[in-house]
Amino acid sequence: MADPLVTALGGGWYVVDDGDRRWRVAVAGHGDTQWVFVNGQVATVTAAKAGRRRGNSSEAGVMSPMPATVVAIHVTPGQVVTEGDTLIVLEAMKMELPIRAPRDGVVKTVACAKGELVQPGVNLLEFE
Repeated sequence: MADPLVTALGGGWYVVDDGDRRWRVAVAGHGDTQWVFVNGQVATVTAAKAGRRRGNSSEAGVMSPMPATVVAIHVTPGQVVTEGDTLIVLEAMKMELPIRAPRDGVVKTVACAKGELVQPGVNLLEFE
């Protein structure tokens, strides 16, 4: 496989093309911490003091990739979801951001409400 081609769209948005697939990716952050949003998933990347980078994403919950407004919540506590199901729809920079289930599971809690402004790195909902 060839190296992926990354094209900056502005406002923290990029298109990544590996020759077979294309993804829209959003990157936002502050200081040494960056939030990367791709295909409905969020990962947090933090630069370590010794120059190493480490990434983590929460399988127990989902987060917003950037400050955004909740425009729809498609799940309720106790609901069974399948990996890839759209759980929440956010809006940021006039674009809708579907937040998808990172794995199969059961929704434990929903920690946001429609119309609420949410911040990156804060769980919007949790899985059992």
